[in-house]
Amino acid sequence: MRLRELAVLFLKLGCISFGGPAAHIALIEREIVGKRQWVTKQQFLDMVGAANLIPGPTSTELAINVGFVRAGWVGLCVAGASFILPAALITGALAWAYVRFGTLPQAGAALGGIKPAVIAVIAIAIWRLRKTAVKNAGLAVLGALSLVAFFLGVNPIVILLGGGSVGTLARRASALRGAGVPLPFALWRRGLSAGAGRGSGAWFFARFGAVAVAAVPSVTPSLVQIGLFFLKVGAVLYGGGYVLLAFLEQGLTRQHTWLTHQQLLDAVAIGQFTPGPVLSTATFIGYVLGGAPGAAVATVAIFLPSFFYVAVLAPVLFRLRQSPWMAAFLDSVNVSAVALMAGVTFRLGMDALRGWLSWVIAAAALGVLLRWKVNPAWVVLGGGLTGVVLAAVR
Repeated sequence: MRLRELAVLFLKLGCISFGGPAAHIALIEREIVGKRQWVTKQQFLDMVGAANLIPGPTSTELAINVGFVRAGWVGLCVAGASFILPAALITGALAWAYVRFGTLPQAGAALGGIKPAVIAVIAIAIWRLRKTAVKNAGLAVLGALSLVAFFLGVNPIVILLGGGSVGTLARRASALRGAGVPLPFALWRRGLSAGAGRGSGAWFFARFGAVAVAAVPSVTPSLVQIGLFFLKVGAVLYGGGYVLLAFLEQGLTRQHTWLTHQQLLDAVAIGQFTPGPVLSTATFIGYVLGGAPGAAVATVAIFLPSFFYVAVLAPVLFRLRQSPWMAAFLDSVNVSAVALMAGVTFRLGMDALRGWLSWVIAAAALGVLLRWKVNPAWVVLGGGLTGVVLAAVR
């Protein structure tokens, strides 16, 4: 009975949950706290906090956690799969249509209006997130350095882990100074270099930094390559679905050259337009790269780490949430994530905003989002319809 309740609830939520992680969490809270009273308000907040502490999509991990609390290990799988399935199916169907009809004038006109609207949606999300992420001058500097590192071609994983490590070291230094421990500038500089060197900064940059190179002809990846790429992304994705753009842009268009920037922007547009987790963008990309098998492999690979993290780490994370060191790490990761989003949005905007019509659509979308509390899905839909109408008029 409980498994059926979970399946029905999260299938419904997966079909109607437009608007990104914050909207998803609000819908889940209304259903399981307000209507069904499966958990208390405090328990729900604890689950949200735990989901924010681990890599992966926050709202999906919240659904997985609710399933575990309600019906154990089987409930964990049922709730998570039910929440993901509608988005994956819808995105897969749109990917088929994109591959089949994407070159038609009507499809091109719709995507031409959707892309500027998507840029506006992401820009608004970054603008609102920066209020929470940039809590002090130190984090502002760290965000600026992360943005510079992104444009220099440093791997997004390195930027996130390096930023988190630097923030933790800074917290440690602050604690030592507060305790009256002498900390000469030379020693501080040496300690910061050593900690950020082997742990994150210089050593990571030298070992894993991926500098942009000239584009080479695209190749078709195997299913194993698709699976490994999205498994890695799902395992280290901090900062929610929008940070996914940084990983995809770096890996798919610059490192492997499996997609063009235009194809990536199309995938992002579809991910914004469909309900459910933004990470269902992987389904679209998997289909473009490898058909239906590629879509299935990409979807399973990117979401699989979330099930593992919730099942194994949630009990520990409830305690870690109280740690000042973990708080410093997460604050630093979050500001680095916002910097990554800003960098990717700039690059995608260069592809999307070509011609005065695209600028008008983007400006109108920004105005609507700033003035009214409109679901972003409606803004994206409006952009697509505007593109079709303008193409017909012309």
